[in-house]
Amino acid sequence: MKKLFALLTFVTLTSCNMNSSTQETSSDETFSAKDSMYNILVDESLITWTGKELSSKLHYGTINLISGNFEISAGLISKGEFVVDMTTIINQDLPQERRARLENHLKSEDFFFVESYPEAKISISESEIIAEGKWLVLGELTIKSYTHPIQFEMSNSQEGWKANLVFDRSKYEVRFRSGTFFENLGDKLIYDDIELAINLKTL
Repeated sequence: MKKLFALLTFVTLTSCNMNSSTQETSSDETFSAKDSMYNILVDESLITWTGKELSSKLHYGTINLISGNFEISAGLISKGEFVVDMTTIINQDLPQERRARLENHLKSEDFFFVESYPEAKISISESEIIAEGKWLVLGELTIKSYTHPIQFEMSNSQEGWKANLVFDRSKYEVRFRSGTFFENLGDKLIYDDIELAINLKTL
C-alpha cells in the first residue's frame, strides 16, 4: 500500500509539473497582428531597466512612459514613437531605505541629468519579420541630446506587446564608472550596456 501511495504521489507531482511547464511555454507564444495604428496605454505599460557592475552586482527598477504609438502596415511595424519620463526612474532591488539615494544619483548629472533632459525617446523607422508575431525593429534612441541607431526584437503575446532593448550608455555621455572614459576602475566598473525590458498594453 505504501508503494502504491508513493507511486500515485509521483504521478500527481509529475502531472502538475508538466501542466506548469505547458503554461509557461504558452505564455511565450506570439501572434500576428492586423494592420492598424496602436496607441499605448501608458498607465498599464512599463519599462524595466537593469544595470550591471563588474563585481556581478546589478541594480534594476522601472521607468514610466509618457506616450507611445506604433503602426503596422502590410504586416510590418512601419513606424512608431515612445516618449519616456526619465524623472520616474525607480529602483527595486535595494531595501526601501536605500533606494532614494540611488534613484537621485541616476537622475543626477553623473547619469541621465533629468533636470535638463526629463524625456527620452525611442523612434521606429522600419522592421523585418522574424517569425509570426515577432519583428526585428530598427530605429533611433534619444537620451539627453544624443541620438543613435538601435535595433531590438518586438513581439505580440498574450500578455501584450514586448520588446527587449540593450543600449550603450557611453554613447549618450553617461560617464559614471564607465570603462569607455576611465581606466583602472577595478571592481568599481559599471558596464556600459543597459538592458530594457518593455511591456506594452495597447488600445
